Amino acid sequence: MGRASQAQAQENRRRVVETASRLFREQGTHVSVADLMKASGLTHGGFYKQFASKEALVSEATAHAFAALARHHEAGLDQYAGRRDAAQRALIDAYLSTEHRDGAADGCPAAALAGDMARDDADGEARRAYTRGVGEFADRLATDDQDGITRLCTMVGALVLSRATKGSPLSEKILTTAREALTATD
Repeated sequence: MGRASQAQAQENRRRVVETASRLFREQGTHVSVADLMKASGLTHGGFYKQFASKEALVSEATAHAFAALARHHEAGLDQYAGRRDAAQRALIDAYLSTEHRDGAADGCPAAALAGDMARDDADGEARRAYTRGVGEFADRLATDDQDGITRLCTMVGALVLSRATKGSPLSEKILTTAREALTATD
């Protein structure tokens, strides 16, 4: 079998990054390279042609997930045409929803990857990508009335706890209480 063209190699890399981004958010970064490549529809041997290491992929997949989150947030702002408060409310409602709780693979990387990143090398490229993404997300959440870090901590904490208590009445109560706290008007 011949070598893949440069365009095919780029497509394969994109597919691996997108698949890794979803799998890491759903299952954690401990997913094996073999399982990841299988889920991507590619052979295990092709991994090291595309990536220097698994950590390089974790870093790129993390950055990819945060970029998707930023695009989603920007689309929400565009949809509400200058009504930032309404866009922020819609973001909070969607973030603290049962759909988001139950859909980790397509969900927030800050919540999904927090445990893995806490155990990662503090100087590693994956941790740097995660830290950068969290900081940028917090910046986007800031309003005139609330700082972004407080909002992010409330949202991520509520999402993580609601996932950990899924199947109990407490799970929905956590989401509802956090939504109400973040959207209460003075």
